[in-house]
Amino acid sequence: MAHLITVRDPADPRLDDFRDLTTADRRPDRPGGRGLVIAEGVVVVRRLIDSPYPVRALLGVPARLADLSEDLADQDVPVYSVTAQLMAEVVGFHLNRGVLAVADRAAPVDVPRLIENARVLAVLEAVNDHENLGALFRNAAAFGIDGVLLGPRCADPLYRRSVRVSMGHVLRVPFGELPGPWPDSLRTLRAAGLRTLALTPRPDAVPLSKADLAGARVAVLLGAEGPGLTDEALEAAGEWLRIPMATGVDSLNVATAAAVTFHAALPLV
Repeated sequence: MAHLITVRDPADPRLDDFRDLTTADRRPDRPGGRGLVIAEGVVVVRRLIDSPYPVRALLGVPARLADLSEDLADQDVPVYSVTAQLMAEVVGFHLNRGVLAVADRAAPVDVPRLIENARVLAVLEAVNDHENLGALFRNAAAFGIDGVLLGPRCADPLYRRSVRVSMGHVLRVPFGELPGPWPDSLRTLRAAGLRTLALTPRPDAVPLSKADLAGARVAVLLGAEGPGLTDEALEAAGEWLRIPMATGVDSLNVATAAAVTFHAALPLV
């Protein structure tokens, strides 16, 4: 059962996991980073509790902690109850959502097994905007994508902003780094029987409606917002795919483009 503890001193060392989140919620290899997973708001905290990520503690105002009382009934973790002002002093900014949870990272995904068993994967190159990444993971969860593979220069999916924008769904979609040198590592996907489809606005790419994705095992390759995929990644991909658009519009947000393609690959009834 969770342990409810009222805290009145912002310097209380028991709150150190939540302190100065503008620098602390980074990967361990970044300055100030501790590598913790941080969830904001009742809905996202609830999904963290229900995920493989081991929860360390919660911090929140009484009303939001009350909203989570049933979710915390079987959790053996400290729950710190504070005022909104004290919470802002500890965190470093005012948090409208009124509750935070921190967790340790889960064990890494077995990427070769994920590739072997997947029907549809997303493969990302240089998707380094945390909000785009979070939105993409939310879309991957919505359409039942089996996993996300990270190529070079991608942002950390477990950064606080990514977790928040994904509405916590990044915590349920398996992800890991695609092993091997990029972009030669894409051959691993083809060797496993996955069609490797590079999404690009180039006019010589196959229109999505003619790609015959339904029922196929596919890996959808997506690049960064703006520049898109590098020439090297396009060259290494097995096929090029484009989403036809109205005259004067040449591209979509990467998360939106991913959602359109995911729906074509895994149409849900």
